[in-house]
Amino acid sequence: MTVAPEQLPPPPASAPASVRVEALLGRRWHALCELGDLTPGRGVAVLLPDGQQAAVFVDRAGRAYAIGNQDPFSGAFVLARGPLASAGGRAYVTSPPAGRRFDLTDGRCLDDAAVSVPAYTVRLR
Repeated sequence: MTVAPEQLPPPPASAPASVRVEALLGRRWHALCELGDLTPGRGVAVLLPDGQQAAVFVDRAGRAYAIGNQDPFSGAFVLARGPLASAGGRAYVTSPPAGRRFDLTDGRCLDDAAVSVPAYTVRLR
C-alpha cells in the first residue's frame, strides 16, 4: 500500500521562509534539520554534536519531537523509521523491529515501564 505524504499548512505570511527544528542539548540550542525536511507522521535520523543519533518527527498538527534513534531492545538505530500514532492525546512511535512504542515527549516505552530512550526539548525557530 502506498500512502501519499500529508503536507503541513503553509506558514503565515509573516513567518520566515525557512524554519529550523532545534534541540536543547546541555545548555545550548542546536539545529537538527529544517522543518521542510520532515513529512508529518514520518521521521528522519540526525547526528547530534556528541556523535549520538536522534530521531526527529513532526506530527500532523505541526508539533516537532526528538528522541534517541536507538531501539533499546534490538540495539538497532531505527526509531526514525517507525510509524507515528497517538493514544490518549500523546504521540508515540512504534519501533520497526520490536514493535514497542515510545512516547515522543518523554521517551518512555509504553510497553515496558522500565525502559526509555533519551527525549529532547525542541523548538521551531
